[in-house]
Amino acid sequence: MTAQLRWKFIFVLVVLVVCIYGVFGLPDFPTSVAQLKDNVSKRINLGLDLKGGSHLVLQVQVEQAIGQRCDEAIDDLTKQLHDKNISFTEIRRVDDTHILVRDVTDVSSFRDLVTNQFPDWTMTPAAGENSGYLLAMKPSVVADLRTSTMNQTLETITRRINALGLTEPTVAFTGRNDDEILVQLPGVGDPAAAKQVIQAGGQLQLVRVAQGPFSSEAEALAQNGGVLPAGSIILPGRNESLTQGSNNGTVYYIVDRIPIVTGQDLRSATASPGTDMAGGYQVNFTLSTAAAARFGPFTEQQAAIGGRMAVVLDKQIYEVATIQSRIEDSGRITGGFSQESAQNLALVLRAGALPASVKYIEERTVGPSLGADSIREGVRASVGSLIVVMIFLVIYYRLSGVNAVVALILNLVILVAFMAYVGAVLTLPGIAGVILTIGMGVDSNVLVFERIREELRNGKVPAPAVDTGFDRAFLTIIDTHVTTVVSAIFLFIFGTGPVRGFAITLVIGLIANVFTSIYVSRAIFDYHLSRMGRQEQLSI
Repeated sequence: MTAQLRWKFIFVLVVLVVCIYGVFGLPDFPTSVAQLKDNVSKRINLGLDLKGGSHLVLQVQVEQAIGQRCDEAIDDLTKQLHDKNISFTEIRRVDDTHILVRDVTDVSSFRDLVTNQFPDWTMTPAAGENSGYLLAMKPSVVADLRTSTMNQTLETITRRINALGLTEPTVAFTGRNDDEILVQLPGVGDPAAAKQVIQAGGQLQLVRVAQGPFSSEAEALAQNGGVLPAGSIILPGRNESLTQGSNNGTVYYIVDRIPIVTGQDLRSATASPGTDMAGGYQVNFTLSTAAAARFGPFTEQQAAIGGRMAVVLDKQIYEVATIQSRIEDSGRITGGFSQESAQNLALVLRAGALPASVKYIEERTVGPSLGADSIREGVRASVGSLIVVMIFLVIYYRLSGVNAVVALILNLVILVAFMAYVGAVLTLPGIAGVILTIGMGVDSNVLVFERIREELRNGKVPAPAVDTGFDRAFLTIIDTHVTTVVSAIFLFIFGTGPVRGFAITLVIGLIANVFTSIYVSRAIFDYHLSRMGRQEQLSI
């Protein structure tokens, strides 16, 4: 054996050892078959169809986001009309995309305001109104808002699900309707916790408290002559320390409509044990630099007059605090949280708020027994196809067929080991990709062996025939594999979970196949040729 050939076998042996470690790990000695199976199950991530788990289809209420944009426009328009002294009697939302403004006095200034400051809206005279105008959101704006709402919802749900630590979940558009999202959670038999985190709003706001507490909304309105001050709203308080003396367990505050800080200004949020006498857990948060630049001067001003600030989550007041000094970039939310609820709240705040609520239109649980059946049948199919292929190769190509069998087995070992190392998910379509890889491996060996046979028929001796056979088959093998890999990459980019699983196993298997059918098989041939006599015939 030459030094070059010896190094080739050392390299192949190193690859084999690394692959075996990737699949089985470093077992304790003495070990058992059961322990080896347990090691494999821990290192190979199974998809929903093999492991069981939860399958959810969510419908995003996109109209809510459009309606919220309409409400924001009403607030902004009302403020600007007051600032410019343009009188009107009523401004209200007709539906999600239309705003009615009645009895406008200065029509010219109103038209200029809408044209310059509200480019997303078109203005037309309102039917049946002498000085009334109807503002309609442009269709292009509605379409862009629908798209951005769906994309933001998908990204937010993905961040929340990934933060739960679930193994390779699938979050993608269903492709059926433009407002549906598919969520698959392998290994999660009870998706209640995931659903709670998915659906949580997480809309954090820090707002100035103007008045309160009041025992009811009616009392809050009566305190102001039945009309709320401009730019303010009434919100309920849910912290137990705020409900003492109230009749229904809830108190109400009048707060500014426009918050000083929102959840979008958060830089981080973490849960920790509470530092006050109430105990429990609290959520600590830090603000971005831009938010801190606004928050610092505001709190400094409020501290001088003993102002109060409310921590609002999803239109519910969690805490009201008197500002005693300047606060720069951090704060905390208390309220007797349990450890789990505090961690979930911190997770939701970090992931961001959903732009619209979601509704579950499909929910089912895949039992692990069904997955076990799929694994068993898939393994049987893979092993059966491999055995049939092995028998054919040995019968048709004699000892050279044994060479191909060794390359095929190593190909499968590399495939499984790579999936274990990178944490790829094995699905039922992925098993189909494994079987297809076996077929591609056979195809590569057939190309090489038939080329070698052709050179032998032309009168060449075994060594040159092997060299020519590998050299001329190499470009064909690379060409076929590259085109298939490109197709698999497109499947991965545009496909959902199961399709991606098929694409991943196919790509890994094809790359491994090039290595085994060209490098490993050639090394075995070279070793065999080095031990043959000059007149001995190659068994092919």
